[in-house]
Amino acid sequence: MHTTLPLTARQWDEPFGALSCSSMDESHAQEPMTATDEIDPAVPPSGPGCVECLASDGWWFHLRRCARCGHIGCCDSSPSQHASHHAADTGHPVVRSYEPDEDWFYHYGTDEGMDGPELAAPQHHPPDQPVPGPAGRVPPNWEELLH
Repeated sequence: MHTTLPLTARQWDEPFGALSCSSMDESHAQEPMTATDEIDPAVPPSGPGCVECLASDGWWFHLRRCARCGHIGCCDSSPSQHASHHAADTGHPVVRSYEPDEDWFYHYGTDEGMDGPELAAPQHHPPDQPVPGPAGRVPPNWEELLH
């Protein structure tokens, strides 16, 4: 396991990577993954929050990062559970926490934690982003809405 280093303000000013799973053709997304294919440490995260929640005015509890393509989705405790839906839809079974001070990996296929390499920066959402988030979208009764 590796140690997560704090991000500098400059790292958060840099744009996120443009690579996304939606740019893959369907035949590639359906190919079975091998152990070496499940993690691509060079791919940056898709953004600071859950892609689908941001697009739909939703909210999340915690964030997960696809270790293969960088997609940021919300955790299974969140109302929409986008990270696990992404894993099922794309065949990308490995996620890493996208929370500050967490560097664990999880494999949806085996339902187990696992070790993984250092991934491209940033390692977590912006430090000033609230949990749950994003700011201004979390309902007052958010705890009642968790899974």
